[in-house]
Amino acid sequence: MRPPLSVYLLLGCLLAARPLRAQSALQLNQVGFYPLAPKVAVVAGAGGRTFSLTRPGSQAAVFTGQLGPGRRDTLAQRAVQLADFTACHDTGTFVLTVPGAGASAPFRIGPRVHAGLAQAALKGFYYQRASVALPPAYAGALSRPAGHPDRQVLVHPSAAGPGRPAGAVLASPGGWYDAGDYNKYVVNSGITLGTLLSLYEDFPAYCARLDEHIPESTNALPDVLDEALCNLRWLLTMQDPADGGVYHKLTNAGFDGMVMPAACTTPRYVVQKSTAAALDFAAVLAQASRVFRGFGRPLPGLADSCQQAAIRAWGWARQHPAVYYDQAAINQQFQPAISTGEYGDHDLRDEWQWAATELYVTTGQLSYYQAAPLPAATSAPLPGWSRVRTLALYTLACHPKALAALGAQSAPPVRRQLLALADSLLAGAAASATGTAMGHQAADYTWGSNSVAANQGIALVQAYRLSGQPRYLRAALANLDYLLGRNATGYCFVTGAGTHSPQHPHHRLSEADGVAAPVPGLLVGGPNPGRQDHCAYPSALPPLAYSDTVCSYASNEIAINWQAPLVYLATALEALQVPAGFAAPAPAGR
Repeated sequence: MRPPLSVYLLLGCLLAARPLRAQSALQLNQVGFYPLAPKVAVVAGAGGRTFSLTRPGSQAAVFTGQLGPGRRDTLAQRAVQLADFTACHDTGTFVLTVPGAGASAPFRIGPRVHAGLAQAALKGFYYQRASVALPPAYAGALSRPAGHPDRQVLVHPSAAGPGRPAGAVLASPGGWYDAGDYNKYVVNSGITLGTLLSLYEDFPAYCARLDEHIPESTNALPDVLDEALCNLRWLLTMQDPADGGVYHKLTNAGFDGMVMPAACTTPRYVVQKSTAAALDFAAVLAQASRVFRGFGRPLPGLADSCQQAAIRAWGWARQHPAVYYDQAAINQQFQPAISTGEYGDHDLRDEWQWAATELYVTTGQLSYYQAAPLPAATSAPLPGWSRVRTLALYTLACHPKALAALGAQSAPPVRRQLLALADSLLAGAAASATGTAMGHQAADYTWGSNSVAANQGIALVQAYRLSGQPRYLRAALANLDYLLGRNATGYCFVTGAGTHSPQHPHHRLSEADGVAAPVPGLLVGGPNPGRQDHCAYPSALPPLAYSDTVCSYASNEIAINWQAPLVYLATALEALQVPAGFAAPAPAGR
């Protein structure tokens, strides 16, 4: 019987509170490895020949191996070798030692090694809940009173319409705080909810067993859907009942200070309706209708309400196809000026395609898909909040009957496009010095680069589900290794996990709660050579441009659209476990 989630979180907090070791020359997944899966560490500074695994406190080697040939990590400007101990199938706790390079912190090899990570990452959404108190029974030392009740939200002049003039008051409670700040954004909620709902659609049996330890854990819904429902109910309040349009965001005029939610009392506004918000809303509400229809008894009428809301938002978008959110232009026309996250997007072809596909799959009405069909000749881009077309491909891959019903002439080549995306990632991993798809090109290191790694992992999982080829699953696991320590910084990028994780994320809750360790289970943004925050960074090199400081919102903030792909990737790997033939041939060891 595995320990409850509280044990994993307590361990994470204790590890996070310990003094951090100096950056090691050995970079590996600090959480651990599956017994039959690949196990690879990066050794910075080429020149060694051998490595060994020992038990903590013992010098007796239980496994020895030869280091791989020296490689040049061009982006990090360093020489590296790989220590491959895939052939070690023993379970327990181990230390990796490389003469001349030192020893790693202890790590585990065992089944279900990422189960605690998957649970903690999902629980990260609970800590982001707005408008509700978090009691000690579920939040422990992170308990807090409710903040931002959002029952007296003002209609910003940019959002005024019939029945809701500027200054009108509406209620829009609940949802998740978007990131390190306390605002709520429809566009970013779209891809976040879409990712969590897709996780449930892809792995319903495992999701039914995933225990987040939240107040709803004993009800009839899986916890991942309970969590999604918290934000879904908020989204429904962001639709204007008069016309079906959707407000772009709910926000303060400016960001709150580094204080707890209950201390925030500045006015909150819903700001301008936008076509992007309406389409993302339509897509995810259509998907939610499909998912929650299976829970009609505990949630009577919800599926129908979601479908109707999606159809109304689609209708508004058809009538207003080019209402873009441009904050600078809004501020020239209306007061108060808004300076919070923009999430502006002026190319909505992918949003049309995602919404059209989700509405088609949910309703069966071909006219939705025909209004914005997926292209047949282009490649599948990696998803992001402003690039959502591939989410439509994921949905069609999950619903082959709906895909077949489009007919041979109209159906997009879903398999070909998704496998082409995954094959490009495999090629990148093969060419990279560290053996991970993440970081094989400088473009991977952007704002939220860790979400690039996680979304690459999802694309690889999707390719595995389509093809059954273990090479895709191996590459997905390698990207999780990257997030958990197999990267040039040596950080495990999830708070409270591993032995060298972020201590000072740009996250108001972590900074203001009076607890030394940050809120656990949260994925920080990761290396970003753009360094838009102008904080102090240890390096400008793309893989090393990361600063574990509160100042660094460009590399060390958290965000729900980065968190969701971490939850998907860790949970999917646990759900799939390790099939026969998963591990690639590895150098022999003893």
